[in-house]
Amino acid sequence: MRSHEVTETAPRPTLEAVAARAGVSRATVSRVVNGGEGVREPLVERVRRAVEELGYVPNQAARSLVTRRHDAVAVVIAEPETRVFADPFFALQLRGISKELTAHDSQLVLLLTESRDDYARVGRYLAGGHVDGALVFSLHLDDPLPELIRGADVPTVFGGRPGWGEGARGTAPTPYVDSDNRGGARDAVRHLLGLGRSRIAHITGPLDQTSTVDRLDGYRDVMADADPRLVVEGDFTPAGGERAMRELLDRCPDLDAVFAANDLSASGALRALRTLGRRVPEDVALVGFDDMLPVAEQTDPPLTTVRQNTEEMGRLMASLLLRGLDRQGGGGAEEPGAGGAPSGVVLPTTLVRRASA
Repeated sequence: MRSHEVTETAPRPTLEAVAARAGVSRATVSRVVNGGEGVREPLVERVRRAVEELGYVPNQAARSLVTRRHDAVAVVIAEPETRVFADPFFALQLRGISKELTAHDSQLVLLLTESRDDYARVGRYLAGGHVDGALVFSLHLDDPLPELIRGADVPTVFGGRPGWGEGARGTAPTPYVDSDNRGGARDAVRHLLGLGRSRIAHITGPLDQTSTVDRLDGYRDVMADADPRLVVEGDFTPAGGERAMRELLDRCPDLDAVFAANDLSASGALRALRTLGRRVPEDVALVGFDDMLPVAEQTDPPLTTVRQNTEEMGRLMASLLLRGLDRQGGGGAEEPGAGGAPSGVVLPTTLVRRASA
């Protein structure tokens, strides 16, 4: 009978082993591994080569004690899981965030708020010192997340213009990244007017989100005297766009154009128009917002829409947060906007003309 064989694993390379291989002190290896300054470039290269040769992996717990950094960032999306994984907007924003964090050797920790019970869990996690900061987007105006994050004392960058005024939640500006929602909406409606359309309707998103309000304001900037019945609230989903389109046609059967607050709503509106026998663009011209290629290029006809650089928005959110963490040295919470950090970045939008308008 054979005895049980025990496979021994090789001991994990230590900081001392790296120092011996590189011919430098342990303190020098520690400074290089932890991103410290004051080490000459030839020594840095020797340490890095030794790290690679030995397969050394820093002990994260020990490293955190030195750097006061966890190399992890929480991404908090204030939407249920079904919405996040069905809307390509979130996938693009997460891709931009992930690329930037990966380039800086930082991990993405995704936190979703499926129900109100999840908010306390998210707040406890952020306050527990597991991450260096948070990126938060898709907030609603009554959302408790900002207060929970403020209580957790975690550096944060928001996606989208916050729904509170400067000073309402503290005197410091709130760092955020957004698109020119209002200007993009104006461009969309002016395009429809330029096509000779006069009864231009608008399907909004949820009115408790600032992107929706800004796009509605852009519509009203151009259509100040429009019939109030030409505006119907949607929810940024295809089903919501279809419902809103049917309601608009019941209210105003003579409408000749629609600006939908996002591409998913526009796709639902297009489905309703086709079902009800309205030709696009001959009878009703249609414009969306986002330029989500899996949606805009695959509708029939392809969708004229307002392009916002969603992936770049995500990348910039992560970049702003990481820059702020670098300025504060990774310790404590820096006041938003301190040290010359911009409080808000607004990216331009572009009208993309396709066959629907």
